Amino acid sequence: MTQSSLKSFRDTVEAIVVALLLAFVIRAFVVQAFKIPSGSMLDTLLIGDHLLVTKFAYDLRLPSTVFLDTTDGKVLYTVSDPERGDIVVFKYPEDETKDFIKRVVALPGETLEIREKVVYIDGQPLDEPYVRHTKHTMEPVRDNFGPYTVPEGQYFMLGDNREASHDSRWWGPVKREKIVGKALVIYWSWGSITDVRFGRIGTLFL
Repeated sequence: MTQSSLKSFRDTVEAIVVALLLAFVIRAFVVQAFKIPSGSMLDTLLIGDHLLVTKFAYDLRLPSTVFLDTTDGKVLYTVSDPERGDIVVFKYPEDETKDFIKRVVALPGETLEIREKVVYIDGQPLDEPYVRHTKHTMEPVRDNFGPYTVPEGQYFMLGDNREASHDSRWWGPVKREKIVGKALVIYWSWGSITDVRFGRIGTLFL
């Protein structure tokens, strides 16, 4: 191998290593991609939407690796607290190998009650223009629920497609440390291979 070809080989290897390191840092600390597999968040999120989720919206955490298990993430710096209305990705409480996406509806210490499909927080009806009511697909029906006081450090999650969402009404609130990140933007969307929904690309969730 000549001197020039050796240098070219080293440059290529260095470029690959740098690219891999950047990809790891971005995925671990900055953003992660998710695909919407179900209709539980209709009409806000459609099946086939592809999202970028910001992982530092709430906490900057030490990432998990094959050498270090930090499933709950050691918090390096707290940025902000989740707010009502945020669309978040979190570890499914009944199987943490799965990620779920729902909307934060009730905060720590608040009392939530659902009466005839209307959500009340601390006795006050919640304005939810994003909610879709359809035919029930989840059993048992959860049109009425609570009252339930959310424990400290936990959040009550509901899907926008209320009658077709498996959410905190079934498996309880989500611990803050199980929240992966906050929905940021739709970067791709299609209903099928030939049906690209260009109008949804670039939709921001701020």
